[in-house]
Amino acid sequence: MTHKRAVLLDTSFFLRFLNDSDPLFQNADNYYRYFLDNEINMLISTITVAEYCVGGNVNELPLRSLQILPFNFNHSLKAGEFARIAFQARKAGSLLVNERKIIPNDTKLFAQGDCEHSVQFFLSSDVESLSVYNLLKQQVQISFQFIDLRNPHTETFGLLDLK
Repeated sequence: MTHKRAVLLDTSFFLRFLNDSDPLFQNADNYYRYFLDNEINMLISTITVAEYCVGGNVNELPLRSLQILPFNFNHSLKAGEFARIAFQARKAGSLLVNERKIIPNDTKLFAQGDCEHSVQFFLSSDVESLSVYNLLKQQVQISFQFIDLRNPHTETFGLLDLK
């Protein structure tokens, strides 16, 4: 069974995509259009929905274009492994992130991306999330690529058509 390629979109993506005055709005909009044009499934985690709903309304999300990815048992097992690595690194001082308590959400989202074979990309503008991803990549094999929203889609994908 072949799995269609997919991207897991982080909360920071939606915060930029849904605010046309955000400096990264155009990048977010271009990625969104690129994924649509190249038939790359866009996934939103139930974790991302929860994070977004802290300050926004679920009805603002473009749910018709998204597949909802529930957090499941296999994701939780992988998230435990990833969180253990992140917390050990933070305790040892090798993971330099602000004193935020969101590392568990980062590792949960990464676990979902790693467990879902169709996920090839994770799109975010969160610098601290990128730090956690880079730390994990040093210790375990992760099956998807982190895309930094601060980089235009043409820099990430070039002018290639992925169809």
